[in-house]
Amino acid sequence: IAMRDQGKAVLVVSVELDEIRSLSDRILVMFAGRIVGERGPDATEGELGLLMAGVEHREAAE
Repeated sequence: IAMRDQGKAVLVVSVELDEIRSLSDRILVMFAGRIVGERGPDATEGELGLLMAGVEHREAAE
């Protein structure tokens, strides 16, 4: 947290969504080795969960 507060980039890998949202300014979600979405800490657990499962936003809307 101290490094984040100094303006440094910090990479956190976790499936604990509450923790990630409380620590992050920006959340990148990866699936199958590629970034499938970028969201802010206000993203819902459901939205992040769908991205984590490989369901992109346009697919979820169908």
